[in-house]
Amino acid sequence: MKNPLLVIIDVQEKLFSVMNEKQSLLRNLTILIKGFQLFKFPVIITEQVPEKLGNTIDEIASLFDEVDPIVKSSFSCMGEPKFLEKMGTINTDEIILAGIESHVCVYQTSRDLLAQSKHVEVVIDSISSRNINNHNIALDRMKMEGVSMTSVEMLLFSLQKNADGDNFRKLINLVK
Repeated sequence: MKNPLLVIIDVQEKLFSVMNEKQSLLRNLTILIKGFQLFKFPVIITEQVPEKLGNTIDEIASLFDEVDPIVKSSFSCMGEPKFLEKMGTINTDEIILAGIESHVCVYQTSRDLLAQSKHVEVVIDSISSRNINNHNIALDRMKMEGVSMTSVEMLLFSLQKNADGDNFRKLINLVK
């Protein structure tokens, strides 16, 4: 992976509060974001109709100096011109998806990215739905359609590549 882009999809107040296993989700999202910041890779945050669903939860927003979410009404991030514009400024074909909900915005974004010949990885321990069945169906569909599946640690250690240096020590402390 040369220059992966992490997209944190719709981790908002009203959505997050009803997610399945939300505390585990929050812990994994936090490690994932801090890992991307450690490697200095870009992160985009989206918000689905924030006037109805609220803003990005404080626990996630506080990880950034400034949160400038891409506001959208389409379920797929690819349906929002500002998202496409932002992606155009980041030279990457490797898109990492995390957030909510697995079977709606994460799924539709992955499908649309694949249609644009992007390499898509979904961090399965950093996505969730209200209903576990919807989550599992989304995982099956994404896998069938060619999305690569990964986990927080699998992804971060593959970015690290070896057990050397300052970043490795910081990464170890992050995942403990």
